[in-house]
Formats: sequence, structure tokens, C-alpha cells
Amino acid sequence: MINSRAAAHHLHEIVALLELQGEDPAVPAPFADAARALAADEARPLADLLARDRRRFAPEVLEVLEDLGATGDSTLLDRLRESTPEGLFEMLRVPGLGPSRIRRIHEGLGIDTLQALEEAARDGRLAALPRFGARTAEQVQRGIAWLKESGTPVLLPHGRAEAERLVGVVRRLPQVVRAEIAGAVRRHAETVREVELVAACSGAPESVATAITRVPGVRDSVGGGTRSVSIRFDDGLRLILHCVPPESFVVAWVRATGSEAHLAELEARAAHRGLALEAAHLRGPDGRALELTDESQLYAAIGVPWLPPELREGLGEAAAAVDGSLPALVTETDLRGALHCHSQYSDGGATIAELASAARARGWRYLGISDHSQSAFYSGGLTVETLARQHDEIDAINATYADFTVLKGIEADILPCGRVDYPEAVLDQCDYVIASVHSRFGMNATQMTDRVCKALDDPHVTILGHPTGRLLLTREPYAIDMDALFARAAARGVAVELNADPHRLDLDWRLCRSARAHGALVAIGPDAHSVDGLENITLGVGMARKGWLAATDVLNARELPALQAFVAARRNGVAS
Repeated sequence: MINSRAAAHHLHEIVALLELQGEDPAVPAPFADAARALAADEARPLADLLARDRRRFAPEVLEVLEDLGATGDSTLLDRLRESTPEGLFEMLRVPGLGPSRIRRIHEGLGIDTLQALEEAARDGRLAALPRFGARTAEQVQRGIAWLKESGTPVLLPHGRAEAERLVGVVRRLPQVVRAEIAGAVRRHAETVREVELVAACSGAPESVATAITRVPGVRDSVGGGTRSVSIRFDDGLRLILHCVPPESFVVAWVRATGSEAHLAELEARAAHRGLALEAAHLRGPDGRALELTDESQLYAAIGVPWLPPELREGLGEAAAAVDGSLPALVTETDLRGALHCHSQYSDGGATIAELASAARARGWRYLGISDHSQSAFYSGGLTVETLARQHDEIDAINATYADFTVLKGIEADILPCGRVDYPEAVLDQCDYVIASVHSRFGMNATQMTDRVCKALDDPHVTILGHPTGRLLLTREPYAIDMDALFARAAARGVAVELNADPHRLDLDWRLCRSARAHGALVAIGPDAHSVDGLENITLGVGMARKGWLAATDVLNARELPALQAFVAARRNGVAS
């Protein structure tokens, strides 16, 4: 049961999000007053508080408190969370950067990720904003540095950008003949705590490792005088650099890439063949180091086909590759289109024509437009009349193409009762439907599972969108029985989305194999809110590969007629 202290936390979040969205100060004020009062009180059950002290709260606050008391959740808070760009939550973690400043940054520079914020603070764009200046930009950089120093992970795109920047620095050092990214970035992990690189050196590796500790921006380092150094930069970034002779590069790169479990499996397989996989060499039975020029030679020597880096987690990938049960992993070129995109009709920043043109330029054969449904009014959800106008526009755009099709989709809310937003007659007009949970995240596992499974029973539903509701680093998944969900999706012929927004990456790659085992298809969706957002698909494919998915497991790897047949079978009650 929720208590007054927990209620105060919810109210504080409402205040922050109202300020983030630029509401008049009078709107969040009563919530702020109530939050302070509740935080100062002794913790007690919310039901007791409401029974005794109802008159001390403004009506809008009382409505939220009653909502929290009855359901453990707040409709207002859910609405504010869903209408706030995910990246702004990430920026809220930066010390000294409050909601009003974040809003001005977002509106003035179009920035909605921590990575973009850091770049703007470095290159002067942030300082040039009205009412900011160099001092504020420096404060923001210090705040981001503090996050990194505290060990707080960053999203994969941010980590990859930092890794690419640093590997460029290392490649320019004298005596470095090759340098490559390793570690979590190369394994395509969702979040990254540090950058790990491997460098082959023509001279003494120890001297190269020492040289990197002297480049501008280094705050401190550990391991000077050895071949591996750990470096912390002024911006808080952490780098682990392994410097080795060229003949040790392949082994060092494999070891710096794989997880501990993966490396243990490789070492065991090497030992079974009389080989020893050491820190710098793969040695034969005679103790001599084998000459290796690429990773495939190392894997072949221990009897394992070469494994893509994203698989190297020690989850049985080596055994599966050996016995032939590892599928041929999906690639980006396998995709024929994408189905989760938002246009200016709801909360997207691009027109349908702009999105279609960009998708066609990527070589796709189709693109689905899936703006929000009417219940998502906080995200510009479409009324029935607006949806009809959108369909007319899509018809006009399709008339201009002979080799490309824009599909009429919708991202419909799964209401708390399990019903899908819009009447049947409206859903019938859509080429496909993505059903997503955007409210009441606090339901228990039984309630949420029943809610979602009921939605999957609706024959209009083609795809279950972002199935666990997680936001990386800012919101945990809601409680739900994923095995029951996959089983129902497979039985009903509904695909489960791997949402490729870097803040979501939901479906978690660890669950992809379970979806595959149940026979449920996966749809890789960019959840694009702009033309640039279509690039998310690359991240999604990497996660699908990490989850052992083949092209045959992915709905949008199907050609348009096969996709349309899938939808038709679903609406006729036949799993396809």
C-alpha cells in the first residue's frame, strides 16, 4: 500500500515534468506545496491521510492522491511521462540542470539526448543560447562528468560515439599500427560504463600506454608503465587501453571483447584440443605461440566457427555454432521496411512524405505510419476525423510511387481494461495496428498480463509495441509474465516488437530467444519521430542479432505481400 512519502515522490515528479513541458508556474505550484508537506510529515498510509486531511489539498492534487490510493498509480503522471521525450529524463540526471533549463535547451537546440547535450556544451552551441553562456555550459559539462565518474552508465549510442572519438586519438599516436574498439561497445551492450580499446604497437607497448596518459584532458590514470592502463578524462569518461605487440593483437582483441563466461568457454575448448588461450597468445601443444592474423583463425584453431562480437556473452553461443543450431543472424539488408513511425500528425517532427522518401532512399519497400491513437491526447493522438484525413494523404502519396508503399497504421493504446483504443470500424480502416501500454504501469504481474493478453485477442492487433515498457536508466519494466505473453502472441499470430529507440530497446535482447522458442515473430521498429529516427533500426538489428534472431523470425523482413498476408490471417483468426 502506498504511503505519504511515496506519494510525495510522485508529486515531485509531476512538478518536474510540468516544468519540463513549460507549464505556467501556477500549474505545478499546488503539487509542489503538497509534495513538500507530505515529505515533511511522518510516513503513514495514504488511505489514512486522505480520510483525515482531504481539505488541505487542492482539488487537482486530491485527484492524484485518490488515484494513487486506489491504484498505486497516477493517470496524470503516466500522461506526463508518455508525452515527455525519453531523452529528457536522461538529462534530468545531470546535477544542476533543472527542468526549466532542459526545456529551453530542448526548444532552442532540438536536443533530447545526453550525448547531444554534451556535444553542444563542448562546441559552444549551449553557451550561445539566450540566458546560458559559457559558465552554464561549463557547469553542464561538470555535471555530465560527475555522472560518468560515479559509474553511471550511458546509452550505447553515446558510448559508441565516445569510443569512436577515442580510438581516433589512439590511432594517431606514434607506433600504433592498429587500434580497435572492444568491450561492451563492441558486444553491442545496451548501456556502457567505460570504453575499452586494443592497440597493436610497433614499439614498446608500455611506452605507447604511457603516451596515452599524457594526451590533453587526462585527469588521472592507473597502470602507467604497464601494457594496460585505466584512464579517467576531465569529462569523466573512463578508458581501458590494452597495448600489445602486433603478434598478440588478435588474442588481446578477442579477450577484451568477450564476456568472462564466453572467454571461459573458449579457454575450455582450447584446452580440450591441447591448446592454451593465454593473455597474449594461443599456444599449441608444444608451447609455441600460433601465428594469428584475424579472429576467425583463433576460433577455427579451437574448433569453433567465428562468432559475431554481439553474441559473445557466454550463453551457449560457441556450442550452438559447433553443433549447427545457431541461426543465420538477421542483417539490416534483410529488412524490407519498418512499421513503427510517428509523423507530424501526432508527436513526430517530419511529414509522411519526408519519412517515405527517406525510407525509400534506404532501399525499403514499405513504411508504416503509426501515429498515436485518440486516448494518447497528450502525444497528439489522432481523432477519428484526423485519422481519416491522414489516410487520404497516404493515398495521395502512394499514387506517386510505383515501387514503394506507405502503410496506414496506428499505435493504439491498450486501455487498463485490455480493450484496444478505437472502435472496430475505425481499426478496420488501418492496414495494421500496433497495440501498446502507455498508462497504469503499476499494475501487478497478473493484472498486466491479463490486460495485455486480452489485447492480443483482438484480431485487429498486428504487433505488441514495446512490450515491457522499460526506459533504460530511467524506468524499470512493468511486471508481466513474458512467457505467457509470448505463448499468447504465437497462438494468436501477433508479432512482438523489438523497439529500437535507444532509450527503450524493448524487447530486451535476453528475451528474444524465448520469443523465438514460443514461435512468436518479432517486429524491429525504429519508433522514429523524425527522419533521423529511422537510423534506430540499425541499433534494433544489432539487438536482434544479440538475441539470436534470424531473418525468418522478423516480421518486417518479409516482403509486402507476405506482410499483408500475415495481417489478413490475423484478422481472420488464423496464426501465420
